Formats: sequence, structure tokens, C-alpha cells
Amino acid sequence: MQGPSISASDLARMGNRAVVWGIVAIVGVLALAAVALFLHLPDAGAFNARVERVFVENADLTSQAELKLLEILAQSGTAFSETLISYRVVIFVLLVFATGLLITSFVVIVVLITLNRRMVQVEKQGLQVSQLVIDRATNTVALNDMEFRLTPAAVETLAVLAEACIDDEVLTGAAIESVISGRDITDCDEAAGATRIKRLRDTLGNQLISEVLVRNIARQGYMLAIDRKVISLR
Repeated sequence: MQGPSISASDLARMGNRAVVWGIVAIVGVLALAAVALFLHLPDAGAFNARVERVFVENADLTSQAELKLLEILAQSGTAFSETLISYRVVIFVLLVFATGLLITSFVVIVVLITLNRRMVQVEKQGLQVSQLVIDRATNTVALNDMEFRLTPAAVETLAVLAEACIDDEVLTGAAIESVISGRDITDCDEAAGATRIKRLRDTLGNQLISEVLVRNIARQGYMLAIDRKVISLR
């Protein structure tokens, strides 16, 4: 019995919900941490309040040295207050920066997980191709909404695989080389056809497309993993 399948739209919705809840969780945790941190920071006016208390409780301090000491204490309290205010600003900026980094990292991780799931699904179900147009005259290949300009040899290899797919056949490397070169299959080497397949995949470039589109069936040969009805040769 075939297990339940997950469509791309389902994965997208799951990924969006995960991103939203993850961002909410990150912002919530950092907000709580910020509130706790700011609540436990000392009051910027605490030092000045203590200095003012010294002035009030020691009104009999009238000598020049004692007044100078009190003035220094007052200036120290002001400097302490300004330092605490600057610390609060720095901590706030760092928290905002940390929030941005955590959200960005979380989104990237979720996107990578979603893409990995999608790649696994594509590998299991095959590449969803709605149209494959091979134009030998211009050496171009149109795959869905993507267009590739290939070398003549790569186009010919892909065309041979497409014709075999239409006939519901699997071609060995020797058979591919035989069709392209026009020689008898007994005179062709399996490695020559395998080399043509490798060059075709290298020309396509995209690993996901090349590996999934051109399938290698063990001990049988090569084939296109698409519906033959979508193939068009020109």
C-alpha cells in the first residue's frame, strides 16, 4: 500500500507555519531576556541619590576640602548615570542584532529543511515535467519553463534518450553509442555511451535536473524518467 504523500503546497504551508512560530518564539524569548536584564540593571540615578543623601545628612561639612570631596562625588554620580544609560543603549542594540541573526538563521534552516524534503520527494516520484521540447536545429532544450542551450553532441544524446522513452525502451551505453555513431552495437563500447551521458549531465549543469531527468537503471541502461507524452522532437 502506498504511503501518504506530501505535496509541495503542503510542505510550503508547514514551512510557513514553522517559520512564523519560530520567529514568535525567538522574539518572545529575547524580549523576556531583555526585560529581565533591564529590570536587574542598577538605577542610573542611584549613585546621585546616595550623594544627595550625603549632602543632606552632613550639612555641617563646610571646609574647602570637604566641599571639594562632595563635588567630586556629585560629578562621579553624573558620570555613573551617563555610563549606565550608554550601557542600556548598547545592550538594546546588541539584543536587536541578536534577534535579527537568530531569525535569519532560523529562516535559512527551515528553508533548507523544506528544500531537502522537496528533493527527497522529487527523487522518489521523479521530476515533474510538463513539457520537453528538443530542437536539434538550434541545439536548445525547453524543460517546463526553463530553456537550455546544449552542445550538438549533448542534444543528440538527449534526443536518442527521448526517442527511446517514446518507444518505452531502456538503452545501454553501447546502444546509445550505436544509434549516434551509426555503427553496429557489437562494435561499440559501453564506456563510450556512459561518457556521452556524463557529458550530457555536465552540460545540463543543474545536478537535481540532470540526475533525476536521466536515470541510470542498474544492469539495464539509461532512460528519461518522464512521461513520453510530454516529449516533442524537432
